[in-house]
Amino acid sequence: MEWGSESAAVRRHRVGGERREGPAAAPQPGRAAPAPEPPADACGGGARTRKRSAGSGGGGGASRGSGTGLSEARAALALALYLLVLRALVQLSLQQLVLRGAAGRHGEFDARQAREYLEHITSIGPRTTGSPENEIVTVRYLLEQIKLIEAQSNSLHRISVDVQRPTGSFSIDFLGGFTSYYDNITNVVVKLEPRDGAQHAVLANCHFDSVANSPGASDDAVSCSVMLEVLRVLSVSSEALHHAVIFLFNGAEENVLQASHGFITQHPWASLIRAFINLEAAGVGGKELVFQTGPENPWLVQAYVSAAKHPFASVVAQEVFQSGIIPSDTDFRIYRDFGNIPGIDLAFIENGYIYHTKYDTADRILTDSIQRAGDNILAVLKYLATSDMLPSSSKYRHGNMVFFDVLGLCVIAYPSRVGVILNCMVVTAVALYLGRKLLRPKHKTDTYRKDFFCALGITLISWFTSLVTVLILAVFVSLIGQSLSWYSHFYVSVCLYGTAAVAKIILIHTLAKKFYYVNASDRYLGEVFFDTSLCVHCVSLTALTYRGLCSAFISAVWVAFPLLTKLCVHKDLKQHGARGKFIAFYLLGMFIPYLYALYLIWAVFEMFTPILGRSGSEIPPDVVLASLLAGCTMTLSSYFISFVYLAESTRKTLLALTTVCAVTLLLVCGGAFFPYSSQPASPKPKRVFLQHVTRTFHGLDGNVTKRDSGIWINGFDYTGMSHITPHIPEINDTIRAHCEEDAPLCGFPWYLPVHFLIRKNWYLPAPEVSPGDPAHFRLVSKEQTPWDSVKLTFEATGPSHMSFYVRTHKGSTLSQWSLGNGTPVTSKGGDYFVFYSHGLQASAWRFWIEVQVSEERPEGMVTVAIAAHYLSGEDKKSSELDALREKFPDWTFPSAWVCTYSLFVF
Repeated sequence: MEWGSESAAVRRHRVGGERREGPAAAPQPGRAAPAPEPPADACGGGARTRKRSAGSGGGGGASRGSGTGLSEARAALALALYLLVLRALVQLSLQQLVLRGAAGRHGEFDARQAREYLEHITSIGPRTTGSPENEIVTVRYLLEQIKLIEAQSNSLHRISVDVQRPTGSFSIDFLGGFTSYYDNITNVVVKLEPRDGAQHAVLANCHFDSVANSPGASDDAVSCSVMLEVLRVLSVSSEALHHAVIFLFNGAEENVLQASHGFITQHPWASLIRAFINLEAAGVGGKELVFQTGPENPWLVQAYVSAAKHPFASVVAQEVFQSGIIPSDTDFRIYRDFGNIPGIDLAFIENGYIYHTKYDTADRILTDSIQRAGDNILAVLKYLATSDMLPSSSKYRHGNMVFFDVLGLCVIAYPSRVGVILNCMVVTAVALYLGRKLLRPKHKTDTYRKDFFCALGITLISWFTSLVTVLILAVFVSLIGQSLSWYSHFYVSVCLYGTAAVAKIILIHTLAKKFYYVNASDRYLGEVFFDTSLCVHCVSLTALTYRGLCSAFISAVWVAFPLLTKLCVHKDLKQHGARGKFIAFYLLGMFIPYLYALYLIWAVFEMFTPILGRSGSEIPPDVVLASLLAGCTMTLSSYFISFVYLAESTRKTLLALTTVCAVTLLLVCGGAFFPYSSQPASPKPKRVFLQHVTRTFHGLDGNVTKRDSGIWINGFDYTGMSHITPHIPEINDTIRAHCEEDAPLCGFPWYLPVHFLIRKNWYLPAPEVSPGDPAHFRLVSKEQTPWDSVKLTFEATGPSHMSFYVRTHKGSTLSQWSLGNGTPVTSKGGDYFVFYSHGLQASAWRFWIEVQVSEERPEGMVTVAIAAHYLSGEDKKSSELDALREKFPDWTFPSAWVCTYSLFVF
């Protein structure tokens, strides 16, 4: 290999007069050159060597002068096989739920017993708060099983049982902010403690209620079944506990976390709790992921690391979830914010397509999933209940932990301050490596420095254009009405957006190789672009560390291992070129960062893909997914870009990628991939809400100004009713719902304040509804306060679920009310939303609001409305609703109920 002393600019200008004719004229290793320099060492930057004429390039398959060019076919095959092997290893780790032969032994968790509990609870059917199924039947079953467990318990332990019926109110900033009020809801609380009692306790929480029209096997009957079996195992154990374990079976989590609030703020045992474990679900079965811990309290992570038999945890999931990207929340938030208690949040995340649908049945949850969850919960609870740290947990409160599992085999955890030190060491190593090249005497590094920054620019341009390309594709697919074509066929998105992203990156680098780096050695360019990728990941590591994110450990892995690999293979590359040995050692050195990246990427798409099918009508899911795939492509391609420059050609690779993308796009445009599926083994339904509502609008004088009735239809994804209309022609754009501009939340009976996510809805005229238990709302009193505000007191009675809406008029403000902490909380858009629910035998709901009026106006000072939702019993049905629901195709999940809506002006 020869190293010329001429500058890059001079060599480029001379290329026209130095064209070679065929491989025989190519420079040979050892051939003399003007003013030769010795080659650069492993850490140095060398000058470039003229390798090809202006007429040859990466895409043209020109002959390589020294015969060291990397075969395109060999490189592409090696990378493809490499990624497939890594993907297979990830899949293998995910399928291995538990070690065989562990279930059923004495003193161990028995998944078969837990499954019996699960099947009995789900056989009750949907269990909405306030329904007899939830408040009577399920509670009775839980108490019966707890009594049987108590009868079998060891004399070392004492079991106490309490059925709590709390009433309370609180405000929460979830879904843009709203206030919640609950009355006489149900908690079943069990305390297992040493015979002589205990002053400290650890809490295990699940909820036995479900959303309407779903049996709720994974969310959250399976968790309650696991807790019953853990209670049984602990109670018969001959090992004495040091602290109490409190098992909370709460009956109103789906009502936006009401029951946990009632327990932690009102129950006398709440003061004993020093830590908690919350069992939740965002999917059906698989592995339960630890996706939140703390706040702070690193000792809890250490407890999980020490005790869990089948660990699956990630600080990345924690930081993503707490960022608010995922539109969901759990009881973890209540215990953290209202109880000031640290905890661990676990959830099943696989197969979120059937989460909160009729398909969430017990038979879809593998017994091995139950076994691994039970093994982990039992071990962690036992560890905490015998821990010396639990009573003095406040001493260990401060500090965060970096934690992640290694393919489910073990968990690596260390304090975040140690993580900062490690990150700084990695950054320092890169600074020394790159600094030695960039800061050498100018006459030795001028070419390298220039090429390095040019390579950095080319890399960023390739990423930017790649993102723009897939976004253009995504917008086009959305505009032609083929959004979500990948929902039931995920690899369609890979073939469409993934191949486009890869092809664009390769194309940009191929053009740079052909038209800019016309005289550069392939080895030299491979080194420059490797260094560029290393620099980008180092900058990412620095930024994440500066922001205090524990997830920075990923960037540290993506810097440390490639740097070590580079130092190890550099000598072989310099001496022998990009041959098979180099490829093998290079890919082996990248094994850990790429394996872990694919592991995380699986988790991201496993969680986000189903969420995009219920994220509302305003967020184009193809744009989101295409962006995610582009980001993954940029990351995964970063250390493989050097192969473009080492390879003799990229023509066939580009042709193959472009062909796959083009064919997939044509198939998508032709509607070959239907988004939804009703396959019994793996359904992926479209979610639709149907509310048969009668609306009554009253004027300022109390008289009815408008009254109508219809079936209000909401599709929970971006496609709206476009796939439904061919099956039900009457649901079309002619019946699109129109916003009542003067009414809060457009005058419709929103169950939760998600109006900003779903702006496309339909209103099909239908006869009026007449519930057997009609809602009543009245103004009890109107008073002028000494501070010149108007206090309005209301009283409402009705079904177990009601929504109350408030909009103040111009010149008026809502200053305070009797709900939450007394300070009104607005929802997105400026209106006020109150979510109300009650258990059985609740009294009338009486509350007041106070309006400050700065200017009297003829249209009044405030508009209020109340919606009554009938989610259970005979009142939830209507013949028109049933008839319409029957028309929906089997690949949909229409959740239907009856409601009434009344609006008043004061």
